[in-house]
Amino acid sequence: MSGHGMRANPGPLGLMGFGMTTVLLNLHNAGLVPMGSAILAMGLIFGGAAQIFAGLLEFVNGNTFGLTAFTSYGAFWISLVVLIFLPHLGLAPVSSPSLMGSYLLMWGIFTAIMFVGTLSASRALQFVFGSLTILFGLLAAGEFTGQAIVTTVAGFEGIICGFSAIYLAATEILAAREHG
Repeated sequence: MSGHGMRANPGPLGLMGFGMTTVLLNLHNAGLVPMGSAILAMGLIFGGAAQIFAGLLEFVNGNTFGLTAFTSYGAFWISLVVLIFLPHLGLAPVSSPSLMGSYLLMWGIFTAIMFVGTLSASRALQFVFGSLTILFGLLAAGEFTGQAIVTTVAGFEGIICGFSAIYLAATEILAAREHG
């Protein structure tokens, strides 16, 4: 709690964890950088754990949408890293393209539902969820079709999506600074 008896807004933490991790992974999807430990570590810690933490703080603040969004996408990032690691550890086979496409499609359906939940919110939040819905659709299509160009296009779209979340986080941080 701040000195004024008000709770801090956990939204910028969750948005920044989501945005920065999304940009990093989609630099890879766009073919600009190879997959590496920086992306995986960011996925586990900032995209995963920090978003779950932000979601729990949204629970404390009574924000069901924030709780659901941040804890779910935190779980997404952790599960994605686990999907990558399990085959390397010999604990599970690599998921087939159709299974990965289905995984991404499920996240796209969830995100479309969350997008509907933003229709009474700011245009910036609508853009984050709208562009994320498109991103999951493109990534799923890339897996289902095996067309690398679709994943590359998804990567560039994902960079825009990630930066939109960073932008929204920055505006909320700076607005809080002005009023706090």
